[in-house]
Amino acid sequence: MNVEVRTITADDWSLLRNVSLRALADSPDAFRTTLAEAQARTDDFWRQRAEGSAPILVVLEDGRGVAMGGIFTPPDSAVAYVWGMWTAPEARGRGYAAGLLTDLVNWCRDRDLGVRLHVTEGNQVARRLYLVHGFKSTGVWEPLREGSTLRVEELQLAK
Repeated sequence: MNVEVRTITADDWSLLRNVSLRALADSPDAFRTTLAEAQARTDDFWRQRAEGSAPILVVLEDGRGVAMGGIFTPPDSAVAYVWGMWTAPEARGRGYAAGLLTDLVNWCRDRDLGVRLHVTEGNQVARRLYLVHGFKSTGVWEPLREGSTLRVEELQLAK
């Protein structure tokens, strides 16, 4: 099997869209966006997302996207947010999430940015991954999205 970690560029917008839609279909309670919302987004939206200044990483197995994660950096903020972490069911247990998280955290550290992320309550597999990588709860909880009974917990990378 050929495995590649690709940093998404503008030319990869359709790969980003496809992996994002797969992630939302597989794990609808892990993301603030719904599958329907993402499906309704235009090609221009996906192009702009792919052109961002912070990295979005996708793991490809034999050319097929099987894992992803990205960074969002709010303007004038000393904190960056990890978002979109997902691994396809058939690729789980291969260490892709840990590798992506390490790469994303290192990108933030190289820029002296603090790192935060959100994890949905009940997603103990993801929460364990984040705790092992040095994240701690900030004590902040908020709704996953409007109308959802699920909440997300904010975690911050300990210095």
